Amino acid sequence: MLERTSGRGAIERQSLHREIVNRLRDMIIEGELRPGERLYETQLGEALGVSRTPLREALKSLASEGLVELVPSRGAVVRKFTPKDVKDMLVLIRSMEELAARLACAAASDEQIAQLRALHNQMTAHYRAGERMEYYKLNQQIHSSIVALADNPHLAAFHEILQARLKRVRFIGHEGPQKWAAAMAEHDEIMAALEARDADRLAGALGRHLDNAWHRVEQSV
Repeated sequence: MLERTSGRGAIERQSLHREIVNRLRDMIIEGELRPGERLYETQLGEALGVSRTPLREALKSLASEGLVELVPSRGAVVRKFTPKDVKDMLVLIRSMEELAARLACAAASDEQIAQLRALHNQMTAHYRAGERMEYYKLNQQIHSSIVALADNPHLAAFHEILQARLKRVRFIGHEGPQKWAAAMAEHDEIMAALEARDADRLAGALGRHLDNAWHRVEQSV
């Protein structure tokens, strides 16, 4: 009979994996690793202070998210999307979130909406403090949460795939005070519509928000 172990080593390895994935993801989102850039394992491992094995596993995870491509004979490359790719994916996300809005207004509990309000308030605090990455991560969590409130796991799964691929694009949509202020104001309207359980208003607010997201990034992709 095998001896029971504490499992401490496995937890630490998993923690390291998450840490590397999160660090690389942030580097891609913030543009430190540029679209189309080849990721050299030796240099990247030295910069992060990790060996090649956990680094390769992290790159595989990012490839599954659509942020990295594993190209034969070239290795890992930061994925680069064409403007048409970006616009097409935003059109799909808009349709998904408009549908989710209508389902969420009927399905969400008062407690779930209150929890989303708390996230919105935290995001607003980061906006006022000029903490862009913290704002961005909560922003993405709020979009995912609205879809989750629709109580349709298939919708949520497809939404998650597209949202992961557009992480860098959505981040640059907040560049500059005017773009950021406009995005924040749109989120205020989204939250107010959800609290009112006004399905048409919420779907419209999300649709405009995603349309505007394209206009905010089209010159940068």
